[in-house]
Amino acid sequence: MCAHIIRVYLGGKMKNITLAIDDASLETGREYARKRNISFNTLVRTLLEQAVKPSSLQWLDEVFRQADRVKPSSKGKKWKREELYRG
Repeated sequence: MCAHIIRVYLGGKMKNITLAIDDASLETGREYARKRNISFNTLVRTLLEQAVKPSSLQWLDEVFRQADRVKPSSKGKKWKREELYRG
């Protein structure tokens, strides 16, 4: 594995960072960015921001995670649609 040192400018008042990355990942990342008409720097910055920034839908992910853990049981009871929507 050949490591490349890449300096990524994070814009504005942000700081430069240095990343070590292998040849294949670097080329794949550059090609991905090129196809989307963005710089490799923008790609890295966007991916980092998405990975660490809390999503406004994060609560929904947590709700589904908890729902997946629940083992609901109707104990054999079946409902008719009309029974579920009685006003």
